[in-house]
Amino acid sequence: MTEEERGAVRTEEENIMNWEEKVKRMVPYVPGEQPKRKDIIKLNTNECPYPPAPAVKKALQEFDYESLRLYPDPDCSILVEALAKRFHKKPGQIFVGVGSDDVLAMAFMTFFQSGEKILFPEISYSFYDVWAKLYDIPFEMVPLKEDFSICADDYCKPNGGVVIANPNAPTGLAAGLSDIEKIVAANPDSVVIVDEAYVDFGGESAVDLVEKYENLLVVQTYSKSRSLAGLRVGYAIGSEKLIKYMLDVKFSFNSYTLNRLALEVGTASLADEEYFRETCGKIVATRERVKGELKELGFTFPDSSTNFIFAKPTGITAKELFEALKKEGIYVRFFDKPVLREYLRISIGTDEEMDRLLAAIREIVGK
Repeated sequence: MTEEERGAVRTEEENIMNWEEKVKRMVPYVPGEQPKRKDIIKLNTNECPYPPAPAVKKALQEFDYESLRLYPDPDCSILVEALAKRFHKKPGQIFVGVGSDDVLAMAFMTFFQSGEKILFPEISYSFYDVWAKLYDIPFEMVPLKEDFSICADDYCKPNGGVVIANPNAPTGLAAGLSDIEKIVAANPDSVVIVDEAYVDFGGESAVDLVEKYENLLVVQTYSKSRSLAGLRVGYAIGSEKLIKYMLDVKFSFNSYTLNRLALEVGTASLADEEYFRETCGKIVATRERVKGELKELGFTFPDSSTNFIFAKPTGITAKELFEALKKEGIYVRFFDKPVLREYLRISIGTDEEMDRLLAAIREIVGK
């Protein structure tokens, strides 16, 4: 190789290094494993074990597929109006997005731009710190108490915003509405986001507080209690002023967030309230039964108000049990992080699925 050729190679290497230095490097959020196997019991991603409402099936059957050649309504009016009616709010108080992750990410972009640290629990939904890093938002992760509960006083200090998952994940614990209101009231100069992805399984919603506090944004999702994780629909409820700011950011980012099918099916789901409540009731009943049986097997856990149990085994490590269950075709969630690695997060499935889980645990631990 001539000197000229070697110089060209060096220049090419330098160019590669130069552009890579300009790349934003992230450690991404890691979702629960989505196994390709069909013959498994999937209890690792908190999906609903029951099918969507009959009204959803009807909407799918009647959907005009030819309409997909047209853009969807950027205002998502049909779904916004249906959600406003269900929660007794004005349409201007509703924001919808592609799952609650999209809604939360949009809220981070919109409200947390002061340069001050935002606050959220040290043990909580692990997407919060990822978004903060993605959008260059300073943050402080606030330790939980020994019993995994939040201390409201810890969030009553200067900040650039607050995010509370209630009920919390992965612990499953729900804070009382009085604690949530204390946090909101103590932060009139910051936006407080309450992430209620699991509220339909036993938590107390803060939705009605949005009339009292202009700085409160409540986020919910179709993914858990409405059996529509695959559709990707989430929404936020807040003051008209908050929602207007979010819409301004949305329309500066992507005008067409929800597709036509999601808008129609999401609206149809709201029409079947009886099925929704029945499904939530079955999951809660199964959860309570399984909690009792896990206690008999020596497990300890916070008192869950969600569709999962954050359980610590005895006589075997969580990782060992996780791997043993996986060999049996039963998937639960293991977080290899301090404190969390002592526990497994077990989604609530059907009664039959939970019985098979319990039988497998008994076989593995010899009880």
